[in-house]
Amino acid sequence: MFRLSAPVLLRRSLWLFPLALLLWPTVGQAHALNTDLSRLSRTDVVLTYLQLGFTHILPLGLDHILFVLGLFILDPRLKPVLWQATAFTVAHSITLGLAAAGLVTPLSSVVEPLIALSILFVAIENLLTDRLQPWRVALVFGFGLLHGLGFAGALADIGLPKHAFMESLISFNVGVELGQVTIILLAWLLVGKWFGNKPWYKQRIVVPVSLLIGAVALWWTVERVFFV
Repeated sequence: MFRLSAPVLLRRSLWLFPLALLLWPTVGQAHALNTDLSRLSRTDVVLTYLQLGFTHILPLGLDHILFVLGLFILDPRLKPVLWQATAFTVAHSITLGLAAAGLVTPLSSVVEPLIALSILFVAIENLLTDRLQPWRVALVFGFGLLHGLGFAGALADIGLPKHAFMESLISFNVGVELGQVTIILLAWLLVGKWFGNKPWYKQRIVVPVSLLIGAVALWWTVERVFFV
């Protein structure tokens, strides 16, 4: 299960970059659907929701970006962080699917502060530990269930075409995963590849980055509880 090396994972993931660039519109265009969903062909539905899922992460999902960076920064090797991202994707796909099917009704007033707290938790954990704990994948899976409810709120605002419900739902999830993998690969190319094995990595990179992520998450928690 864990036999793939980081270089192999990187080579197998590099094909995502051209697709990610094609899916990256301007901020003003993202999440704007000025068309009748019922008139879209299944191919158009797949491409549209793939893009919507991607842009919900990049560039619009700053909270999800910080969450993924928080996971990455503690141990910047590709294999561990990609396994965490996979657990996160499986989890958010479950709750997003349940919410889209009407089986779960997420309350944004509850979900959004909890998402901020999950980011804060990861940042604090990064400060308190020197290595990746084996149970972190299970923890990320739990947080993924929570973040999926946040994705459901955004998807509810857009809507899903009835004639291609599963196609649009799956495409949105794939777009989200593409966004997450893009963040991970960019962070690895900018930081992990060059500094991940340095003896000062913890003090000079993990600590300040985690403090910044934690401070933002703490503010979001307060803001979403008392000012929204």
